[in-house]
Amino acid sequence: MTLSLAMVLAESARLHRERVALIQGDQQLTYPELWERARRHAAALRELGIREGDRVAIVAPNVIGFVESYFGVLAAGAVVVPIPLLLVPDEATYLISHAKAKLVLCHVSQLPLGAPAAKAAGVELRTLGPATPEHPSLTELAAATDPLPTFRTRAAEDPAVVFYTSGTTGRPKGAVLTHLNLVMNATVAAFDVDKLAAGEVILGCLPLFHIFGQSSAMNSGFRVGATLLLQPRFDAAEALELMRQHQVSIFLGVPTMYLRLLEVSEGQAEVPQLRGCTSGGAPLPVAVLEAFQERFGTEILEGYGLSETSPTATVNQPVFGARPGTVGHPIWGVEVAVVDPAIDERNEFLPAGQSGEIVIRGHNVFAGYLDDPAATEAAVVDGWFRTGDIGVKDAEGYLSVVDRKKDLIIRSGFNVYPREVEEMLIRHPAIAEVSVIGLPDERSGEEVCAVVVPKPGQQVTQDEVIAWTRERLGHHKYPRRVVVVDELPVGPSHKVLKRELRQWVATGKVK
Repeated sequence: MTLSLAMVLAESARLHRERVALIQGDQQLTYPELWERARRHAAALRELGIREGDRVAIVAPNVIGFVESYFGVLAAGAVVVPIPLLLVPDEATYLISHAKAKLVLCHVSQLPLGAPAAKAAGVELRTLGPATPEHPSLTELAAATDPLPTFRTRAAEDPAVVFYTSGTTGRPKGAVLTHLNLVMNATVAAFDVDKLAAGEVILGCLPLFHIFGQSSAMNSGFRVGATLLLQPRFDAAEALELMRQHQVSIFLGVPTMYLRLLEVSEGQAEVPQLRGCTSGGAPLPVAVLEAFQERFGTEILEGYGLSETSPTATVNQPVFGARPGTVGHPIWGVEVAVVDPAIDERNEFLPAGQSGEIVIRGHNVFAGYLDDPAATEAAVVDGWFRTGDIGVKDAEGYLSVVDRKKDLIIRSGFNVYPREVEEMLIRHPAIAEVSVIGLPDERSGEEVCAVVVPKPGQQVTQDEVIAWTRERLGHHKYPRRVVVVDELPVGPSHKVLKRELRQWVATGKVK
């Protein structure tokens, strides 16, 4: 069976000939115009020797050049390797080298990252945008090249994109996602979950180099003929203005984005009218969800997934009804269960109401880690992907993500799930953001530490926060240490980096 992720754009170019596909600043491209540009890029890549199955790294923000080169790589039959932009050159070199990329495509704004990384990896670089004295331009070559008539044929199980995990437990691993994985995830999200329609305007502020923005915003939007409004770098005040200016109907974001939108909308008489919102990437505190829904008058559907699951695995869906504090039910064609986390070699399934490790199987589960059969074997047990996340299903099938398996704090023999403590602390009137970590402790084994960011103009002290939580949490749960910081460290997908936070505290970077 043949299938290409490039069809997501190709079919909409055939069906929606007058509709705008992409907006960036004052630039607009219709679906046929964008598809022609993608095919020109594909033809240029073929001229450069890129063939079926070759891997091409893309280093670019949310700009038109990312989109047309992404679909150009796919149309050429090659495999996309997105490079996160918050890396340093040495980290990017590792990804390019590990992926055995044949070519690096780098937006001119990202040359300080892409150029030294490509050079160190010994890989040719072409710019997205104008040529430089050191690097010729793929964009210019594509403009002078006749487009491919159509995309190159691929098998459904062939790799389409290699996403590198954030590397919270060591070197990043390359999750290989197939054309079937990504076409199915975009289609199911668009038609069965979000029920998108042609004419929707989606704010593209999630990084397109990350699976959430790439699949749930771009690919799902293109699948139905929606318009993707690009914001190269998320800025909450600018995002609100873009929403108003372009009548944005759909917003997808991570919790930190919802927090920022709440902050900048404070005191505004009118806020944008959104038809729907989706949150993912990290747990959304219920207090933030409730505050956002009240101010913006729209429902947030919180979901759950990973790079290895394309990404969406579960989401609160209108057919079941949304339940705040949960990530809903599995999407169509996907199964989710909870197993004993202490047993690695097999899946011991647990009943409703009992917490354990979340496992997933279905069309969304990746093909494995690139060139790492041992890691793949450890992650996929009896056909189920072991997520490393701790969750619990209730009697009605709603899944709640309790915490990362490796973030679990064991204090004096008692399990403490950081998210439960975070959910309580975010309700503190002076706290804007919080992350809870475990620190080594001679007496209790591990101690609960809360790292908090105060709201603007507010102050908090360790003693006051401890006293506040002691009244609201069990004796083993409330934090004995509170650290106040100006901001939390976040990764390319805007997730809080708990490993880095532990290092901050351990090395005295924060007091």
